[in-house]
Amino acid sequence: MINVNENNIEELDLPGRKLRWVITQEKDHSEFCSMCVIKIQPGAKVTPAHLHPNGEELVYILSGTGRALVGTEVEDIREGSAVLFPKGVPHMLKNTGTELMKVACFYAPAADPSSYEYHPEIDIDDFDK
Repeated sequence: MINVNENNIEELDLPGRKLRWVITQEKDHSEFCSMCVIKIQPGAKVTPAHLHPNGEELVYILSGTGRALVGTEVEDIREGSAVLFPKGVPHMLKNTGTELMKVACFYAPAADPSSYEYHPEIDIDDFDK
């Protein structure tokens, strides 16, 4: 059995967020998926925009409010929202609230930053007018 508590995982300080890889192929020998939890401070955005060329990412908002960019569409998100980032589509999250936004991120197939394709030229604020 694999039973992982996110609080026992090293927290990485990445641009716009704190991240903990909860389930990974390397650590947990997961065959089809991986999962992380991110925390985004008020006013912060996950940078740079990126996409997953080999799979999908599903995010579930555990707490807080914000906006999600998927391709060229921007929509409000809040606690209880689930957003699918399709394969090959650039995406980004921004915390527009006054409280910490906590997000569970699920990847299929399993992913890690080495499999991301980064797009620093894309910014949610350019679409969020």
